[in-house]
Amino acid sequence: MYGDSADPYGMRTRWYEARKRAVLLAALPHPRYGRVYEPGCGAGELSVELAARCDDLLASDFSPRALASARARTVGMPNVRFASHVLPDAWPGAAGPFDLIVISELGYFLDALAMRRVAEHCEASLASDGVLVACNWRPDFDARVLPTDEVHETLASIGLARTVRHVEEDFLLEVWCRDPRSVAEREGIR
Repeated sequence: MYGDSADPYGMRTRWYEARKRAVLLAALPHPRYGRVYEPGCGAGELSVELAARCDDLLASDFSPRALASARARTVGMPNVRFASHVLPDAWPGAAGPFDLIVISELGYFLDALAMRRVAEHCEASLASDGVLVACNWRPDFDARVLPTDEVHETLASIGLARTVRHVEEDFLLEVWCRDPRSVAEREGIR
């Protein structure tokens, strides 16, 4: 995937990618998080923005080249750690609990059983007030194993309250929380 390019999907150069990251970050119910886990971090574009909103970010990928790019993007960010993980087996359970887990552009590469195990890992390692966000490309492509809708249905099956569902032709973004209240409710506006 990263064989010919450090940025095979144009994450650094495409407005689509920058906009999608902005939508994801705006959908999060808290301005700041303690511990965050971002599996499938790729070259670290989202990692940079998550790092600005958390105390401790653990980002992982299976690709050494992607991890090298991600490390280079986060030089000088002492709250960011990287690990080589192949999901679902290498889930960092001992590093949790996590206040936020971000499953972005990842689940569709897994088969149904592996995705189910990832969902179970998410449920087991989320903090008592934890947040799970998923954001995934919707159109079909050659390397896709699971449809995006199935990825999100699997994550929804762990029983968290869905607080955000944003659907576009190109991507689906959902946020699930242990605390079902809206941001306005949390802030006492309603």
